[in-house]
Amino acid sequence: MNLSDRGPFLKLNIYMPQEIERKFLVKEGYKQYAYTQTRITQGYLSSVPERIVRVRTNGDKGFLTIKGILSLSGMSRYEFEKEISLDEAFELLALCEAGIIDKTRYLVQVGKFTFEVDEFYGENEGLVIAEVELSSEDELFDKPTWLDKEVTGDRRYYNSKLAKMPFSKW
Repeated sequence: MNLSDRGPFLKLNIYMPQEIERKFLVKEGYKQYAYTQTRITQGYLSSVPERIVRVRTNGDKGFLTIKGILSLSGMSRYEFEKEISLDEAFELLALCEAGIIDKTRYLVQVGKFTFEVDEFYGENEGLVIAEVELSSEDELFDKPTWLDKEVTGDRRYYNSKLAKMPFSKW
């Protein structure tokens, strides 16, 4: 079947995985609770809000990720991710738009939730952001003491925006 046979892509009949997350600035004190850390490098083949296409190296793995437009709350959006070889990731990073993100990700378990805490380098040095993925936008979770101001929905803190307008230039 080709796409023209699918009408307007039959959006209601296709399962579209959703990413639901909240973002926070981070104070000191999180590293002592981290159970792992990984160096991440990522770039963007497309950074337009309707279809962000990201290439990432995460330790010894590569990933290609496609994200859709954000919900009005800034918490939810379509996300498709596929593991690719590290060699493929490096080849695609060479094709990316200007501005590469370099960071270390610390994973911190708080109750049943895993917080991904990103410590940025380069032109984003000094910025530390935590994200927590939720199963619904109104899901409750315990906020650890090292969480600071919530920045969910503030586009300046999206990695795709930080690649183009780094934290050091604000």
